[in-house]
Amino acid sequence: MPGSPATYRVSAYNTAKRSENKMHDDTVARRFGFSGGLVPGVEVLAYMMHLPVAKWGRDFLARGRIEGRFVKPVYDGEMTDVIGELQGEQLTIRVESRGQLCATGSASLTEKVEPVALAAFPETPVVATRGPVNAESFALGQWLGTAPRAWNEAGLADYLDEVRETDDIYNANGLVHPGMLQRIMNQVLVQNVVLGPWIHVGSNMQLLAAAKLGDELAARAKVTANYEKKGHRFVELDALVVANGTTPVAHCQHIAIYQPREQAAA
Repeated sequence: MPGSPATYRVSAYNTAKRSENKMHDDTVARRFGFSGGLVPGVEVLAYMMHLPVAKWGRDFLARGRIEGRFVKPVYDGEMTDVIGELQGEQLTIRVESRGQLCATGSASLTEKVEPVALAAFPETPVVATRGPVNAESFALGQWLGTAPRAWNEAGLADYLDEVRETDDIYNANGLVHPGMLQRIMNQVLVQNVVLGPWIHVGSNMQLLAAAKLGDELAARAKVTANYEKKGHRFVELDALVVANGTTPVAHCQHIAIYQPREQAAA
């Protein structure tokens, strides 16, 4: 990889066609100006993770950092190129599809992971009853949690197939793909509010330990920003994904448009 770009080609797959988020439905997405249902941002980030894992292997799963911003949609069935170029100790990454730049980001290997105080991220149950989304959803400073989730071998195999992952490091070592942690981050929103169509626009994730199959994983998230920009309502989260209630495995910042402009005007 040093000295020349590396390209990883994926046939993109919309894993969320039947999800509650109708931004992944062709008909609804077209009403928001898109050509069809969007491939989820967490899956695009999973495509991006292939290159740093190929370069740094298991070390990346234990102490890697990756960030991504999604600037144009990736659509189901389209050939998508993930292009990485090493610049010093950092791998810059871009995602291209349909001749357009769809995502940008970077990855690096943290020399020494600073411990995160578990007590700084209190365990928070999922709300008993989800309320409908509005401009006051996700109050600044609010703590949100997710129901614990564990994957077995069959669940891992299904996930790797969905994100078109070809690296055998996960099956060979019984390890959770870090893209699965990003799915948990989406659940912070989904499990606590009844959302309409919404869009994940960016993430920054510092891996702290390699999560293993069978680990019960849950997020502990704090709302750090809630604002309007160009008619969209944004929420930003600062979260810790914890294994078995005791071991931090990822520190994540997650940004989403929870009320797109067209919906707010409706």
